[in-house]
Amino acid sequence: MSKVLIRGGRVIDPANEVDATLDILVKNGKIMSIAENLAAEDAEIIEARDMIVTPGLIDMHVHLREPGREDEETIRTGTRAAIKGGFTSVACMPNTNPVADTASVIEMILEKSREEGMASVFPAAAITKGLKGKELAEMGELVKAGAVAFSDDGESVMNAEVMRRAFEYSRMFNIPLIAHSEDKNLSSHGQMNEGFYSTLLGLKGIPAAAEEVMVARDIILAGVTGGRLHIAHVSTEGTVALIRMAKKAGIRVTCDVTPHHLVLTDEALMNFDTNFKVNPPLRSQRDVQALLKGLSDGTIDAIASDHAPHALHEKEREFDRAPFGIVGLETTLPLMLTKVVETGVLDLPRLIAKLAINPANTLGIHKGSLSIGSDADITIFDHKSKLKVDIDKFESKSKNSPFHGWELNGIVKYVLVAGEIVIREGNIVKDPGTRDEGRGTRTRG
Repeated sequence: MSKVLIRGGRVIDPANEVDATLDILVKNGKIMSIAENLAAEDAEIIEARDMIVTPGLIDMHVHLREPGREDEETIRTGTRAAIKGGFTSVACMPNTNPVADTASVIEMILEKSREEGMASVFPAAAITKGLKGKELAEMGELVKAGAVAFSDDGESVMNAEVMRRAFEYSRMFNIPLIAHSEDKNLSSHGQMNEGFYSTLLGLKGIPAAAEEVMVARDIILAGVTGGRLHIAHVSTEGTVALIRMAKKAGIRVTCDVTPHHLVLTDEALMNFDTNFKVNPPLRSQRDVQALLKGLSDGTIDAIASDHAPHALHEKEREFDRAPFGIVGLETTLPLMLTKVVETGVLDLPRLIAKLAINPANTLGIHKGSLSIGSDADITIFDHKSKLKVDIDKFESKSKNSPFHGWELNGIVKYVLVAGEIVIREGNIVKDPGTRDEGRGTRTRG
């Protein structure tokens, strides 16, 4: 394998508290050295001056739709979208068809990712069989097959006894439960956030309490069992407050927030554009401010896209019939650079921590740092270059983004996955199926 020398970039590696202008030498898929003025014979040179060099970003919440809905997304197209957005690793949710509730489905996803994926794929397995919330999936077999987390995302485990047992079993493997926190009785048939705009538009609302009731319940269960709880896509002021209290109490809870919940409010639905229809729904400005504060003070650990592709004909329906979800892999980084870093909510090192080492630590995977000897997953971006979002240029098979036409800062210039350059000068240059080493590994304990 050829050598790569990344020269003169601002290297930001929160895991090792590095923020300096340095060179990085990559050899045989691993990071060999990081220092000033490195030299290497026969190395391909990447001139990174005036650019940011970080560990490969990790999106811990994506929907790749394969198996079952390859018309919306595939492992190939989803991972192409990932690297185009600077993500070298993704964790995919189990609401596929068939559901990822058996070892055979997990193994198929991993095999497909080795054959066709351009980023490392880490599957989350279902908590319950068929996502029905009644009977636990075979957790031991799923972990052995390669699952890094459990989630019934898209559904909520409404039965508290089932959720308690899930915590108890998952604790044996030190695996987090990623909770989609939604009381279905409170949110039933809801279309958007319950509040002023839902009343104005005549749409049934989803109250903040639908999320907060389940967050409170799962925090209690995590405390009782000692299990690991990760709350996905937090969206309300009350949820942030509950998580903050739980962390102070020593409960094993982490959480993530999506870019769209940080930059949009329910007012965006005034024109009934279904590309703004997500679950949990876009909330009020007060909720957005609470999320930003939680991001800044460390209550919120990670940023995840909740990349949810849908076919054009599905979104071009009456509002109440259209599915929830937007694509986000290719817009997350520029959105956060523009709307979070430039506004002073986070500095660059703290943003990268929430997009790299924090997701890696939550999932227990050997990723997210530039440590010597680690996999050479590296993202290089120009944080000052202007980008106009164009859905027609997305690598994702689906185009359901509300950010089309937005002008943002931040263009991904180079991406290395296991030492191979897969993005060069912003373009995909490496075909999948040639990298097996260093992919899909996790650490236990």
